Amino acid sequence: MNPLRQLAEFGQSVWVDNLQRSYITKGTLKKFIEEDGLKGLTSNPTIFQKAVSGSDDYQDLFDAAKGKGVSGNDLYEQLAVRDVQGAADILKTVYDATKGQDGYASLEVSPRLALDTQGTLEEARRLWKTLARPNVMVKVPGTVPGVPAIEQLTAEGLNINVTLLFSQERYKQVAEAYVAGLEKFAASGGDVSRVASVASFFVSRIDAIVDKEMEKKLKAGATPEQQKAMEGLSGKVAIANAKLAYRTFKEVFGSARWKALAAKGAKVQRVLWASTSTKSPKLRDVLYVEELIGRDTVNTMPPATIDAFRDHGKVRPSLEEDLPAAEATMRQLEAAGISMKTVTDELATDGIRLFTESFDQLLSAVGEKLKKT
Repeated sequence: MNPLRQLAEFGQSVWVDNLQRSYITKGTLKKFIEEDGLKGLTSNPTIFQKAVSGSDDYQDLFDAAKGKGVSGNDLYEQLAVRDVQGAADILKTVYDATKGQDGYASLEVSPRLALDTQGTLEEARRLWKTLARPNVMVKVPGTVPGVPAIEQLTAEGLNINVTLLFSQERYKQVAEAYVAGLEKFAASGGDVSRVASVASFFVSRIDAIVDKEMEKKLKAGATPEQQKAMEGLSGKVAIANAKLAYRTFKEVFGSARWKALAAKGAKVQRVLWASTSTKSPKLRDVLYVEELIGRDTVNTMPPATIDAFRDHGKVRPSLEEDLPAAEATMRQLEAAGISMKTVTDELATDGIRLFTESFDQLLSAVGEKLKKT
């Protein structure tokens, strides 16, 4: 059996971390759904930047905008909204079959608003209204200013994909914001059964930065104790961090407070594993899929990881295996003189910067194409 399809037996949904026009017009997304059991799709500024720069898929929009004074930003939004709506329409069969558990396509608020609560609220509401599909999610960064926005948007009945989560502490804040938002929505007479959310916890970037920090320490002259602690640590921290975050998920969504909402039909906010392609050639290319398989989770994979897992992925219920070892890995990291808080804070800041740079490059690429049209 296709290993991608087998993941469903363990309660995990496969989403693809990619979107371009050809996915809709050439049947690529439909094929993923029919052959691999794909259940959703995510996008981000980097993905759209590559799609616009690397193809002529959007020439019809550029031609239609010629001479009309359309800004690069407005044209980007037109093409992004059209793609996400098209993906959502194809995924509607999955949405209906799973009673709203799956079948979602996501579109991100501008990364320039990552530290602006009010700006995030306004743009998320506008995108939600513009997309006008029950099976879309608006992506909101899980920053400190993003947390109250997530709670408020959930309270208004929007489907939110919380992105750029790295730390267990921030993840817990986001999960609790979702619960609080649903409580408010229920109190206002809203139907909580129609609201869905995922919390996108980034994985591989953690190991990449931990490896760099260990190299720096060794070059700077680590103590014998730190050197010992670093032995065998490479490639283990991200999985340990994710497993402990999932333990928090089970605590939040196993509470009496949650059960009161579940009785009204509320859906848990599933943990979505993002950034699951391996960055190091020393690691197995499907490591971050094989080691994070568990109930009520999503793994959003880039196409290359989907192909690799289809070819040689091994499926087992791995997510709750050996939690004491995950705790020991985190203690080992601290003993090596590397602060997990510093690592995750740096990654969150870098994540915003990288998405903002991609967004700026995207708008620049759209502007350049507009000029040439």
